[in-house]
Amino acid sequence: MVLSETHSKLKNVCREFSEAELRPIAATLDKEQIYPFNQIKKLADLGILGVVVDKKYGGSGADSLALSVAVEEISRCCGGTGSIVSIHNALYAGILNKVGTPEQKSQFLPDFISRGIVGCFALSEPGSGSDAANMHTTAKREGNHWILNGTKAWVTNGIEGGAIIVMARSDVFKGHKGVSAFIVPTNTPGLTKGKRDDKLGIRAASSCNIILDTVIVPAENMLGNEGDGFKIAMSGIDLARIGIASQALGISQAAMDCAIDYAGNRTAFGNAIIKLSAVQV
Repeated sequence: MVLSETHSKLKNVCREFSEAELRPIAATLDKEQIYPFNQIKKLADLGILGVVVDKKYGGSGADSLALSVAVEEISRCCGGTGSIVSIHNALYAGILNKVGTPEQKSQFLPDFISRGIVGCFALSEPGSGSDAANMHTTAKREGNHWILNGTKAWVTNGIEGGAIIVMARSDVFKGHKGVSAFIVPTNTPGLTKGKRDDKLGIRAASSCNIILDTVIVPAENMLGNEGDGFKIAMSGIDLARIGIASQALGISQAAMDCAIDYAGNRTAFGNAIIKLSAVQV
């Protein structure tokens, strides 16, 4: 695929940054489960935390291809950082940019994009994945507020995130049409972050349970209309799938690069093994 000049420049910026800032520490980040605070702030300075967000809210105003290019190049050097960037852009900033009101965007986008505060997305639960029919987290309207109760699982960026887009059932009798979406700052009373998940890989990116115990959310923090939650979630997941594929592509390219380098330097019977037909691609 031939990239445009704009996308090519973005690719080069992300590659140069990742080679200098992420590759030297990627193994340590993954082994020790260290969140790359300094590198995420630098990525924010480069505009990478608002790739698909409109410029008026501090974003780059770019497209899904730009996000794909950025995530691929970052993931080539550190899969965990690629995951942090992908989830924040697709399932937090991207959703807010697409369906948020001007007031919601002004409140929950500029600081996150410019200061390196990542956002999260909470759909899955301990007993269910994306199956809204089995969702147990509830939202009950009381006056000008909604009260949320329940537990969300595998929330990427959950430990460090500053706000979460939470899916909850506002009408328990309507299946997926009874799911609504809410923006919940993580410092809201009643919201507790669980223990960091000890994953097999992508360990620089945190994930955890989010416990909601009588969490009071202003009515103006609902995204879209009541019952729009599942539709909003699926629109964000569409973009997230592009990010996940880009992440996999970057990691795969890094694995191929390592294999080629090793095969070019490993000798057997007087020759580099890359010259063997069984090794050649």
